Amino acid sequence: MQQKKKSCTTQQEETSVSQKKPFQLFDFFYKYGTILTIIVLIAVFTALNPAFISSDNLLNILRSISIVTIIAVGVTVSLAVNGFDLSVGSSASLASAIVISMFVWFSQNLAVALLAAFLGAIVIGLLNSIMIVKLKIPDMLATLAMMFIIQGVALTYTKGATISENMVMADGSYAEGTISPLFAKFGQLPWIIVIMLAVVLIAQGFLSLTKHGRFMYMIGGNQEAARLSGIPVNRYKVAAYLLSALLAALGGIVLASRVMTAEINAGGPYLMDAVAAAFIGLSVLGAGKPNALGTFVGAVLIGILQNGLVMMSVPYYAMDIVKGSVLAFALALTYYKQTHS
Repeated sequence: MQQKKKSCTTQQEETSVSQKKPFQLFDFFYKYGTILTIIVLIAVFTALNPAFISSDNLLNILRSISIVTIIAVGVTVSLAVNGFDLSVGSSASLASAIVISMFVWFSQNLAVALLAAFLGAIVIGLLNSIMIVKLKIPDMLATLAMMFIIQGVALTYTKGATISENMVMADGSYAEGTISPLFAKFGQLPWIIVIMLAVVLIAQGFLSLTKHGRFMYMIGGNQEAARLSGIPVNRYKVAAYLLSALLAALGGIVLASRVMTAEINAGGPYLMDAVAAAFIGLSVLGAGKPNALGTFVGAVLIGILQNGLVMMSVPYYAMDIVKGSVLAFALALTYYKQTHS
């Protein structure tokens, strides 16, 4: 009997071990799949075009993802409290219009221009918070409505025109204001990359190393449990949407500095890439939660894809297919892991 029990136990152990092996392999790809994909893409694109790995092109990739990363970190903060901010692209557009208009239309200095753009972002964050926290509108619907409102405000403010130096005003005169030379440096190398990395590191430190960041994660994990633990849930949700709006505004400011104009809905195209980067970042190194470093890695993956596809002369309208497929794969990986953990 004892031998039979031992053999049964041994068989059960062997069965459990054999069942765990596929999940161990899955866990490996869950943790390192994004990084491995980046390595494979670099190898493939370099084999197809050796110029891909040149220092100039790598810097170009980092510069191209800087604005996306800054905006995506804002989305990441909203995801940390189990929210979702769809208004970040429009917020970036409005901030871009405000900061350039302060220079060109009103001949203001750098401090005033930046302050005006960030004040606009604070208003957006507060309006989002009121709809979500006070009126209990689902975050996706509230921020979607705000996205359209902000687009309308930006178009009304600019009268549908691109704001630039020496532009023709409504009365037929020319704008006399000039853009600050210091402001112009924000969108240039290396400062655009420095700003991006500073945002990523500060956000990662805030979410991972401070009690406020941990409280946000607790709210995102179980809002009712966080409330019963004495955490002021509503205050942290308001803070999350304020930070998201401010980071979106910073992305719009850097965008304006890079192109030195404020174009109609300039921040709109960054929404999809920012959302994709934030969600891809959930699985990086097995984090399983929104994090700024993962978001940066997700943005790098998207930047490498875009740059490599351009070098391969893939039509621009086909790139969304690739980005959408990568996002779908990342979401499938993340949510499969969550439901089977």
